[in-house]
Amino acid sequence: MLLGLLAGLFTCAVWGLTFVAARLVHPFTLWDITIARYAIFGLTCLISLAHPYFRPRNIGWRHVLAGSVLGLIGYVAYFALASQAVLWAGSVVPPLIIGITPIMLPVIANLIDKSISWRRIGLPLVMIGSGILIVNAEHLNGLDVEGRQMMAAGIGCAVAALLVWVVYGIFNAKVMRSENPPRAIDWTTLHGIGCLIGAGMLIPLASNAYVTAPAEAVTRFFLWAIVLGIAASWLATWCWSIASSRLPLALTAQLIIAETVFGLIFGLMMDGRWPTITESLGALLQILGVSLAVHQFTRRKPKAVEDEVMAVH
Repeated sequence: MLLGLLAGLFTCAVWGLTFVAARLVHPFTLWDITIARYAIFGLTCLISLAHPYFRPRNIGWRHVLAGSVLGLIGYVAYFALASQAVLWAGSVVPPLIIGITPIMLPVIANLIDKSISWRRIGLPLVMIGSGILIVNAEHLNGLDVEGRQMMAAGIGCAVAALLVWVVYGIFNAKVMRSENPPRAIDWTTLHGIGCLIGAGMLIPLASNAYVTAPAEAVTRFFLWAIVLGIAASWLATWCWSIASSRLPLALTAQLIIAETVFGLIFGLMMDGRWPTITESLGALLQILGVSLAVHQFTRRKPKAVEDEVMAVH
C-alpha cells in the first residue's frame, strides 16, 4: 500500500504542474510549452517501443485510432485550456473548478440511471458550489471591468477544460470496460502518439522566443518541457496505474483530489503569498465536498467509479 500511495501522490504532484506550467516558461508562450511537452511525451512513447515490454500487444486499428484521438483531446486540449485559464484567472480559481472532475462522471451517470439518492450527495454538491462561489466572489470584487472580463474568460477556459475531461473520461472508461481492454502501458503509448500528432498540428502557433530569449530562458524552457513531457505525462500515467492497482478504491478515488491541492500550492508559491482566509475557506469547502461525494458514490457503485478515476491527464 505504501508504494501505491507514494505513486499516487507523485502522480498528483506532477499533474498539479499543469496549473503553473505556462507561467514557468516566460517569455515562451502557452503554445510553445504545449508543443514541446507533448512532442517529448510522444517521442518518449515511440522510443520506449525499442524494448519488447513496451510494444503494444493485441491492439487493433480501432484501439489505435481511439487511443490517439483520446490522447489529443484528454492531454493536449485539456492542458492548453487549463493553462490558459490560469494565465487569465490566476492561480486559485481554475484548480478549484477543474478540481470537481472526480465526481463529474458519477453525477452524469446518476442523472441517467438515478442509482443514488440526490439527498445523499446534496450536501457535498452544495459545499462544492459554495466553495467555488466564495473564491470567485472575492477575486471579482477586487477587479475593474477589464479584469473581470479576463477573469470571466479564464473561468470559461477552466469550465471548458472540465468538459473536455468529462468527454475524455466517458470514452476512456468505455474502452477500459470493454471485453478486451488494452494494457495500461499500451494505452499510454497510443495516447502519446495522439499527443505527438497534436503537437505537430500546433506548430504554426509557436512563437520565435527561442531566437530572441536569453540562453538561460531557453534552457529553463526545455528543462520544464522534459519534466512535463516525461514525468507529468508518460511516467505519471504509469504511476497512476500502479496506485490504482495497489490502493483501496475509496482511497484512490479521493487521492486524485490531491492534484487540486498541489495545483493551488504551486500557484500560491509562484505568487509568493499565503492563501487569504476566503480562499482557504472556499478551497476547504470544495475539497471536503469532493471527498464526501466520492465517498458516497464509491459506497454504491465501486466498479463504475473505479473506471472513472482511472481516467488520466
